[in-house]
Amino acid sequence: MTSQQEIKQPSLLDALIPIVSLVLMMGTAVYLFSDNSSFGPNQIALLIGTGLAAIIGMKNGHRWKDIEAGIIQGISVSLGACLILLAVGSLIGTWMLAGTVPTLIYYGLELLNPSMFYAASCLICAVVAMSIGSSWTTAATVGVALMGVAAGMDMSAAITAGAVVSGAYFGDKISPLSETTNLAPAVAGVDLFEHIRYMLWTTIPSFIIALILFVILGFSASTEQSAAKIQEMQLLLENTFNLNLFMLVPLVVLLTLAVRKMPAFPAVAIGALLGGAWAIIFQTDVVLGMKDGADSDVVGTVKVVWTALFDGVSFDTGDGTLDSLLSRGGMSSMLNTIWLIICAMSFGAVLERVGLLNRAVSAILHGAKTAGAMVTRTIFTCIGTNLITADQYMAIVMPGRMYKQEFEKRGLNQLNLSRSLEDGGTLTSPLIPWNTCGAYMHGVLMVHPFEYIFYAFFNVINPILAMIYAYFGIKILRITPPESVVESSVSSAK
Repeated sequence: MTSQQEIKQPSLLDALIPIVSLVLMMGTAVYLFSDNSSFGPNQIALLIGTGLAAIIGMKNGHRWKDIEAGIIQGISVSLGACLILLAVGSLIGTWMLAGTVPTLIYYGLELLNPSMFYAASCLICAVVAMSIGSSWTTAATVGVALMGVAAGMDMSAAITAGAVVSGAYFGDKISPLSETTNLAPAVAGVDLFEHIRYMLWTTIPSFIIALILFVILGFSASTEQSAAKIQEMQLLLENTFNLNLFMLVPLVVLLTLAVRKMPAFPAVAIGALLGGAWAIIFQTDVVLGMKDGADSDVVGTVKVVWTALFDGVSFDTGDGTLDSLLSRGGMSSMLNTIWLIICAMSFGAVLERVGLLNRAVSAILHGAKTAGAMVTRTIFTCIGTNLITADQYMAIVMPGRMYKQEFEKRGLNQLNLSRSLEDGGTLTSPLIPWNTCGAYMHGVLMVHPFEYIFYAFFNVINPILAMIYAYFGIKILRITPPESVVESSVSSAK
């Protein structure tokens, strides 16, 4: 049996080989396959990178059994997200069939002004995410509807996705119901509400700047053909579905469950099943129109709803744009995303198990003495962890554990650390295609992260603003020794 003394510490070169190789392979995959890079090429690159990391680990004395155990543990961490993804796929399928999403699209086209659409989309998602504490649920419900409204108004899908992501992550970040908002202060050892108040100094200005940019983009967008296209899409929706506010009951139920802090998987699963029931009750003509002619009405109805749960729905309204928007969902639509997550988590798990990740991070931290350097390196470490481990929770926990004592040594309050963990870890996760959050947003919004990254203004601006604050000493909290300690020191000096 291999003893602990026989395991060699990895060199910096050891740590860099799989990371640099992965970056090069990912770049090649995007160059060769462009938008299709996430449908297989990226997964192969991640598995090759996993193999390289494992080989380096075995070179340094680690046993394959231990490495394999690390992979299994790493994948198990992501299984909760995978279950949520499957439930979201079912929810999208049944909510399309039930008319819930079409109703949201219809009223969104009625109420939203094209010139203010991007900014309004961002604000709507921010309010919903802040209320329920979940960027994922917000994107899968309101976000999907807003993508439909954008198609109806002939607005940019990439900018709309950027607005949805910006708003959803702003609301998620400052909501006391959010998992990441609770995780960051727990890792840093600070109070939740102090953490939220301290984050507002970087979060609010970043969000205001993002809204201003969305307003500018909205006014500069061409909306000459919007009115005619809106009327046409609304007419098609009316002719296809039974539309009224009662169709929004599944959404109200889901949001209520989320506010009451029911875990995401059962809440979304209940929402999906309720959508199926709503389709049977209120969209009878739609359901019967999809059934196989050889089946009876009862059997056909059950099969259509069942299919919506596992394979989504397909519509033929006569409009290609509307058909592509409505024809989606089902658990099967999320399988590629889950494939990507499993491969990404395997890569990150091996790097962590054989010590390559810690080695790379220690090199980043070397020489950091000022508050600006510490905050900047913490944010970049979070981004790097998001890139390598493909998980936002890892991007908060690992840098938080490693830097907690370092912040204290430099006389920096742990609130600086908790805020940096969110600025760098939470916000950049949806910008990386193979990260669980980036893969999820791609699967739900149907826009690649490399397309909306240029318009997810809040997610990009906030980390930059946080680093600027740190270097200029703006709202950087220092550790103040207790008064008794100060008085004791003064007395000793006398």
